[in-house]
Amino acid sequence: MINLVNTLFIYFCLTFLLYSNYSNSVKGFTSQWPRGRSTKFYDFKVQTTRITKLCNTKDIPTINGMYPGPAIYAQEDDKVIVRVTNESPYNITIHWHGIRQRLSCWYDGPSYITQCPIQTGQNFMYEFTLVQQKGTFFWHAHVSWLRATVYGAIIVYPKKGVPYPFKFPYEEHIIILGEYWMKDIMQVEQAVLASGGAPPPADAFTINGHPGPNYNCSANDFYKIDVVPGKTYLLRIVNAALNQEHFFAIANHKLTIIEVDAEYTKPLTTDRVMVGPGQTLNVLVAADQPIARYSMAMGPYQSAKNVSFQNISSIAYFQYYGARENDLSLSAALPRFDDNLAVKTVMDGLRSLNPVAFPKEIDKNLFLTIGLNVQKCRSKNPQKDCQAKGGGVMAASMNNISFIKPNISILEAYYKKINGYFTQDFPGVPLKFYDFVNGAPNNAPNDTNSLNGTRTYVLDYGTRVQLILQDTGTVTTENHPIHLHGYSFYVVGYGTGNYDPETANFNLVDPPYMNTIGVPVGGWAAIRFIADNPGAWFMHCHLEIHLSWGLSVVFIVKNGDGPLERLPHPPADLPKC
Repeated sequence: MINLVNTLFIYFCLTFLLYSNYSNSVKGFTSQWPRGRSTKFYDFKVQTTRITKLCNTKDIPTINGMYPGPAIYAQEDDKVIVRVTNESPYNITIHWHGIRQRLSCWYDGPSYITQCPIQTGQNFMYEFTLVQQKGTFFWHAHVSWLRATVYGAIIVYPKKGVPYPFKFPYEEHIIILGEYWMKDIMQVEQAVLASGGAPPPADAFTINGHPGPNYNCSANDFYKIDVVPGKTYLLRIVNAALNQEHFFAIANHKLTIIEVDAEYTKPLTTDRVMVGPGQTLNVLVAADQPIARYSMAMGPYQSAKNVSFQNISSIAYFQYYGARENDLSLSAALPRFDDNLAVKTVMDGLRSLNPVAFPKEIDKNLFLTIGLNVQKCRSKNPQKDCQAKGGGVMAASMNNISFIKPNISILEAYYKKINGYFTQDFPGVPLKFYDFVNGAPNNAPNDTNSLNGTRTYVLDYGTRVQLILQDTGTVTTENHPIHLHGYSFYVVGYGTGNYDPETANFNLVDPPYMNTIGVPVGGWAAIRFIADNPGAWFMHCHLEIHLSWGLSVVFIVKNGDGPLERLPHPPADLPKC
């Protein structure tokens, strides 16, 4: 009996000690987990909404019936929870563009990469914490071409008591650049992909959903900011456009860039900016001109050759109090549509606000070519299905491999060790080297075929990565806005021609910290980041047609050893395919 009592006593003591140690370890673990200072809740309902624009009435997919969709407001380190309920006839996912999703890869949003789409009548709860992030971000649909109308801003303010590193503005305004088609966007997408050819130009450009007076039936369909003389305004510019990069300018006013992709920069004053799809830009504008009505204009930056595009500018107004509504506006001077120097001049001037700590030593040096391809026609009806140059089918690729999305989530397949949906053999260098810019094979469709596959590249946790992105002249050189999910990166180099490590100039003091880089037409960009966020992370061109054609890759970042270096298990309500 005494032995039994002693045994039970020892058992309960051991149990208590084990529980105490477990509780303490859990307490220490959760105290460092990105939980958020406070929590912001949003309810998104995906709906079809009837709108009339350009003398045309149609139903478009929206969030909560709004176009553009509702803005999300939070503070640095807040937790954000967004319940997305799909009341539309389309499958949907939402991507929180620029949010680094620290240990929350399941909520990143790209369809068939981190999740299956939310089907009609279903819902999904997105949860993420804005760990050490503040500035202008945006959210958008990340399935099919629904991003054409399903998008909105995310505004993350500094913590309470933390000032801006610039003069506090009198007001701030969100400026979202977009594109609008009169035809149903899903039908446009299906027709383009079925044809094998290029997409039709947008019927109009929009500023905050408004085309402005340059388009039919749009004399009163414009956006306006009323300004007080002598005051300074903060404009949060987001390019949510589908297939076009854009210039933006305000007549007779300077734009002072103070933030790019939600990271502060040294002030850079310019007459105009180029904002690629996926990029955000904060500028200060001083209302220091005579009282009048000034146009805010967005127009195309088109660097590819032999491509049709919309060349009518969208106009909004920067109107001083005291100006009359019927006054003629002073026109904004936009660069020529192919002014590469205007783009380069601004990019060359971008610097992080302060010297930064970034990887000086590199563990993985990757080299990725990016560009277009023309595949050989294999259709029995080539006149209908093979409308690319030379009677081929358009494609796009990285290292000459066109990415094919699987029919389940890559993240889920990787986490659950489900074989057969992707491979881990994406090449870290091109399959062959040549004069990428000037000597690329462009005898379509004979020499421009790419390989197809769902290939991924695997990185060990903590790998210090340098990635060279090289534009190619296959089919045509072009500026490509390349976006990396789950990370921001330092743009340490940027130039024209073929990348040459012997002559490339790098900024190793204060490079800008971005999540979307416009790889220059006929040029290259060098970026660096540390792979310290486990998951499956999409990197792709943010021109939607290029994404559809396969200009993308997935980086799989493996778990580390510590408790805060491992991907959590999937949420219980993760959508099923």
